[in-house]
Amino acid sequence: MEPGKKIYFASDFHLGNDAKYTSREREAQIVRWLDQIKEDAAEIYLVGDVFEFWFEYSTVVPKGYVRLLGKLAELSDSGIPIHFFIGNHDMWMFKYFEEELNIKTYRAPIQKTIAGKKFFIGHGDGLGPGDTGYKILKKIFSNKLCQWLFERLHPNFGIGIARFWSGKSRDGHKVESQFLGEEYEWLITYCNRKIETLDVDYFVFGHRHLPIDWTLKNNTSRYINLGEWMNYNSYGVFDGEDVEVLFFDNPDGEVVFNT
Repeated sequence: MEPGKKIYFASDFHLGNDAKYTSREREAQIVRWLDQIKEDAAEIYLVGDVFEFWFEYSTVVPKGYVRLLGKLAELSDSGIPIHFFIGNHDMWMFKYFEEELNIKTYRAPIQKTIAGKKFFIGHGDGLGPGDTGYKILKKIFSNKLCQWLFERLHPNFGIGIARFWSGKSRDGHKVESQFLGEEYEWLITYCNRKIETLDVDYFVFGHRHLPIDWTLKNNTSRYINLGEWMNYNSYGVFDGEDVEVLFFDNPDGEVVFNT
């Protein structure tokens, strides 16, 4: 990692879903953020749920997002490595990013050492205790036969069903902005269990939709949740020595700490 360079992490843009701003307005914010960080970015990690829904047909990609895709292509072509983690909302991403944008994609968490620090990076869905219903659903959605059958549907019909289902799912998760306490935050539970057998400095996840920087039970490892861009515009940055959660165009943003 070159002096003066930084590693950037962001997740849960959920483009295609309107929130504090419309999806188009939020996309413009994200592009401005990418323009801001490109001068000192050594690498960029997009840690899942970039899109509210994505299904990659063999000859069709979902309408929209051209400004983001164009900016990612520009940054990738300029030599900045970009890493894309499959989230629960864009799990039907296949080869498009790799073939068209030269962006490596991941379907599971990875371990990586950066500037001597050990990272464990993933979207965060399906980890930890509980959430059995979603874990079963994820196996169904990941099934090759189910994917083949969905691809047989006309995109107008299939994507319409998926967006309706996504909206219903979101309606059932209104407590996302509330920190539940260490014993009820299942990603903290997961991280505390992992450090019993794994040496990690930083666990970096998305999915939780809440900016969190939590020191784990060994008092050295930290769980970093990147929050989301529907309300917080939060992201993580590693300067070679430490990770910090920051906010773009949101001076009132706050991180949940335990120190």
